[in-house]
Amino acid sequence: MPGLLRGVARTAVVAGTATAVSGRVSRRQAGRWGQQEQPQAQQPVQAEPAAPPQDSTDRKLDQLKDLAALRDQGALTEAEFETQKQHILSS
Repeated sequence: MPGLLRGVARTAVVAGTATAVSGRVSRRQAGRWGQQEQPQAQQPVQAEPAAPPQDSTDRKLDQLKDLAALRDQGALTEAEFETQKQHILSS
């Protein structure tokens, strides 16, 4: 029986040591990966070229057309249409 107990104890020590070392290695690697990813995250993202700015009158006309289409489809009441139209024209 003492031999069996000694074998079990030795296995437990080896397994515990392996688990501790594995955890330490995993944390160290995670730290290294984190350090490598941080500089990439700080690089500015290049925006896509913006479309040429639309004239404000053209933009308002487009919004009014969309609004009228919603009214014609029944998605807006006449009162809602008038309220939104005044908002677009006043901005």
